[in-house]
Amino acid sequence: MALPSYSHRDPNGMYTFSSRPRPVETRSKYREPAPEQTQRQYGNIMYDRRVVRGNSLGQQPNPRQTEQSDPAAVQRQQALKRRAIARRQAREQLRTKTPDALQGRQHVDVQTELYLEELSNIIQTTDIECQTDDFMDRPATPLFIPAKSGVDAETQIEEGELFDFDLEVQPVLEVLVGKTIEQSLLEVMEEEELACLRTQQRVFQELRNNELAEVQRLQEQERRRREEKERRVAQQKEVLMKERETAEKIAARVFSQQYLAGLLPSVFTSLRNHGYFYDHVEKDIEVNFLPWLMAEVNNQLQKRYTARELLDTIIYEVTQKRLEEFRRLETDQQSPDP
Repeated sequence: MALPSYSHRDPNGMYTFSSRPRPVETRSKYREPAPEQTQRQYGNIMYDRRVVRGNSLGQQPNPRQTEQSDPAAVQRQQALKRRAIARRQAREQLRTKTPDALQGRQHVDVQTELYLEELSNIIQTTDIECQTDDFMDRPATPLFIPAKSGVDAETQIEEGELFDFDLEVQPVLEVLVGKTIEQSLLEVMEEEELACLRTQQRVFQELRNNELAEVQRLQEQERRRREEKERRVAQQKEVLMKERETAEKIAARVFSQQYLAGLLPSVFTSLRNHGYFYDHVEKDIEVNFLPWLMAEVNNQLQKRYTARELLDTIIYEVTQKRLEEFRRLETDQQSPDP
C-alpha cells in the first residue's frame, strides 16, 4: 500500500507529482521506545530504493548525498532530530511511572487474566539485524502515461462555484481547535492527576514509615515485656525450688531428729559399754600406769619374798648349828668326867 500523492497538470498537458509516492513503513507489533532510525524498513521490495532495476550503467548520483552536501538541509535535519528527542524526553517525564520497590523487594510481572495459566513453553526469540552497503539510488521510474486518444472536453469552473473555502474550512478548524483544546485539557488534567498521585504516594510513604516506626516500637516493647516476664518467671521458679529444697531439708531434719531421739541414748550406752567412749586420763591410768605399778609392786614383792627366803634359810642354818651345839653340849654333859 502506498501513500497518496498530489499531482497537478502543467501547461504542456503532462501530469507531474508534487510528492513522490513512497511505501508505508512496517511497524512493530508492540510500541517500544526506540532510538531515531536513520534507515527505514519497507514491507514491499518493489518500492525499496535500495533495489536496482534496469541498467545500472546510467545511474544518477545519490540524492541523499546531495542533500547531505547542503548545510541548510543538514541543519534542518539536526533541528528536527533535536526536537524529536526533546519531545520524547518530555513524554517520558510526563508518563506515569510505577513507584520504586522497597528495600529487599523487587517488581515482578504477574498475569492479570481471569484464569491464571502456567507459561511453561516459552519460545526463545532473538532479533538479528544486518547493515548493507549503500547503493546508488536511481531516480523513480516515471509513470506510464498513454497517448491521448479521443476528443478532449473541458469545463470551466469559476472561483466560488464548487465550494466556499471559508465556509467549508470552518468545521475543520472547529474540529482541529476543539481537539487541540480537548487534548490540552486532558494533558493538564493528567498533570494534575499525576501531581495528586505523587502527593498521595508521598503521604502514603510518610504514613507507612510512621506505621513501620510504631510497629518497631511496639515490637521492641513486646520483646522487653517478654524478656521481663521470662526473667520474673525464672526468678519465681528459682524461689519455689529453693523453698521446696528448704522444706525438704527441714522435713528430713525433723524426721531424723524424731528417729534418732530414742536411738542415740541406747547407741551411746552400747558404745560406752563396749569402750568406744572413755576418759583419756582414766584410760591412760588403766593402760599405762596400773600395769607399770603392778609390775613394780610385783618386783618389790619378789624382792621381799627373796629376802624372806634368804632370811629363813639363814635362820634355819643358825638354828641347826645351835641345835647341833646344844646336842653336843648335852652329850658332853651326860658323858662322865674321867
